[in-house]
Order: sequence, then structure tokens, then C-alpha cells
Amino acid sequence: MTGKKRNEAVDVTIKILERTNGNKPDREEWFLDQGLGLFIHWSLDSIIGSVISHWMIGADKEPLRKMQEDLPLRFNPYRFNPDDWARLAKTAGIRYSLFTTKHHSGFCMFDTKTTDFNIMNTPFGKDATKAIMESFRAVGIKTGIYFSPLDFTWCLKAGKELHFMTPEVIPANNPGLMEYNEAQIREIFESYGPIETVFFDGPPANLKEIVWELNPDTVISRSEMPTPEIRLPEEIIDEPWEACYFMGNSWNYKATNEAYRTGTEIINLLIETRAKGGNLVINISPDHYGEIPHEQERILQEIGLFMFFCDEAIYDVRPWHVPQEDGFFFTRKKNTDTVYAFVMNDPWPHGTRRKYTIKGVRATNKTKIEIVGQSGRVLEHHPEADTKTRFTQDEKGLHIDAMRTFRPYSAKDWPNPVVFRITNAEKSNI
Repeated sequence: MTGKKRNEAVDVTIKILERTNGNKPDREEWFLDQGLGLFIHWSLDSIIGSVISHWMIGADKEPLRKMQEDLPLRFNPYRFNPDDWARLAKTAGIRYSLFTTKHHSGFCMFDTKTTDFNIMNTPFGKDATKAIMESFRAVGIKTGIYFSPLDFTWCLKAGKELHFMTPEVIPANNPGLMEYNEAQIREIFESYGPIETVFFDGPPANLKEIVWELNPDTVISRSEMPTPEIRLPEEIIDEPWEACYFMGNSWNYKATNEAYRTGTEIINLLIETRAKGGNLVINISPDHYGEIPHEQERILQEIGLFMFFCDEAIYDVRPWHVPQEDGFFFTRKKNTDTVYAFVMNDPWPHGTRRKYTIKGVRATNKTKIEIVGQSGRVLEHHPEADTKTRFTQDEKGLHIDAMRTFRPYSAKDWPNPVVFRITNAEKSNI
């Protein structure tokens, strides 16, 4: 790429981030309450276990032919059971989902009249988008879509060399592609609604306006707010935002050479994201059989166990005046003075008393403190135990003396954060 084209590509990227402020403020408030979303990256590429879509850039004619002609004839995920996906997501504490209706390759995972390059023209022959949305809604999870306006298949048919985000492939410079995308968005919103959230992974042109025409309550994340991938900001972002993470090192199903994060690492990412004011969307990547890899399922279950005890500190919260201090992250229950202090990277043995000092939170004469998820009155097998949580406030900070009595595991260990609920709290700048 020439220097000029590099600059043009940068300019295009900047334009993607330009916002129209079309999200309703009350809907953005709803969005911020959700806390935890589920990305689902799934397409033809799951058959070969490659990076999703991006491998097509720079590929020779034969691999591209195989993508267009061979892979659709082999796509038959006969173990696909979206009810299982939805129940697992519900257990994990997921509140909304984003499914890849069309990734950059242009293959549509929904029933469309715009192209034959879609899931209905495979041996599977079923509308995965419809099935997933029905299953997730049935368990109370809001549904959303990922949609790429960058359509590599359309560009190839138009005789274009594939690049990513360069002027010659973006919809604004290809009226036919703009009309094609508009038709698909209308199909999705008219056939699969209500769509609660949309993630446009590419220049949306006027697609956002079409979305809000069809459903004014839809929240658009990417192209309307910051959506960092595989990174978090250093400080609080004082506007809605959404962080996107995969569990290993790939968005798409990867059969080998995958290195998964631990459940604790992802729980810590969730806490940090909420402390800084955003939502975390964690990705799953179903395989060519239509199943969620067992490593990902187990991570979701661990997240779910943490959320079972501690979700009040994740849902419906906003940042405290500081996101963190040494050893702690903080969130604040929306419209209240209740603060949650997460004890980070310090596994707390069951039935053991510990003392902590917090400097960013000040107790008042109305303050009550307890570990989230436990009553603080009983230690199993030890009715005589002193389980009371005590605290004092002085010029050096808020001093808490407590015992962990809740017991998620049989072995009584717990590698994940413990959370203090501190009511009637005040800001402190010690």
C-alpha cells in the first residue's frame, strides 16, 4: 500500500468513529445497565478453523474459489442446538447477545433474498439467525446483531482487489454495495425483530439511519461509541462504551494452537470494564458441528458461578469517583451511594478473617458493610464462629475486618475476587 493509501485508510477509520448521536439517551442508560454481553462469531470459516473472513485478503484464486463454492456444500452443523447456547449464556449471567449475521466474507447466516451465498443454500439449510434469536429471547436475553458493511464477496464479483478499509472497497464509494447492505439490514429488522443492539464492523454509511427508522430503540455500539478490542482504557470513559474480548486468541473457531484465558482472567476483565464505565462482550466461537468448544463452555460456567453470588456488583452500576486503587476495583450502584469494592488478585481462604484498608471510600454513620453473596452470620460446621464484619473509619482510610463464609467450591478455595458492599458511602481522596 502506498503512503497515500495508508493515509486514506486512516481517514476512513476516523470517519467510522464519527457519531451521529442517534442512540436515545434512555436506551444508552439501559445499555450501560446490562454489563455483560455475548459475542457469537460463527460462519463458513469454522469448517477450516481459520481467522474469520480476514484470510481472504491476499488469498490466491483457489482458496477464494473454495470459499465460494466448496465450503457452502460442506456446511452442515448437525449438532447445532441454540437452546443449549441460550441456557449456558443465561447461566453465565449474559444479558444481551451479538450474532454475526454477516461477517466481512459476505456469507449470510440468515435467510436472504439478496444473495445465494447464504446458510439456506447449504446442507444445513436452516436459518441460524432466527433459531438463535428465538432461543435467547426465550430465556430473557436481549438479541443483537453484528453486521459487516464490508462485503468481500460482493467486492470480488465487482472485480476489486480485496483490502481492508481502503477507499476502493468501502460502501460509500460503491453505490451498489450500499444498496445491497441496505436491503439486508431491512430484511433482518423486518424478519428478526426486535433487535436491541447493533455492532457495525465497518463504515455504516446510512445504515444507522435505516436501523433507527425501523427500530428507534435500537442501541448501536460500534460507530456510535468506543468499542475497544482486546484492550481496556486506562481510566474511566465518561460515555457509553463496549469492550470486546475473545476467550483465547481468535474470534473464530480455532481447532489447534489456541491458548485460552482462565475464567479468573475474564472475570477480572469484566470487573475492570465495569469499574471504568463500560460493558464487556465476551466471544464464543462455535465449531463446524455447531457446538461451543468445551473450554469455552467451562469458562462461561465459571463466570456464571461468580455472577451467581456477585452479579449485583456488575449489573446496573456506574463508576465510582475512582475506578481503582492498589488491590481494589470499584463500582457504584446506579443512582445510589452504595459502593462495591472488589478484592483483586488475593484469593481469600474460606472461614478466614482478613483485614483490608480502603482509601477511596469513606464510611458514614449510616454505613453498613458485608461481603456480597453471604449473610455474614453463619460459617458452615462452625456455629460458634465469630463471622461478624466490622469496620472503622479514620484519617488513614476505611478499615474492614471480615470473614469469607460463602462457599462456591467443595474444596472451599475460591480464586476469584471477593466483593464488599459498602452502603451510604462518601468519596474519599486519602
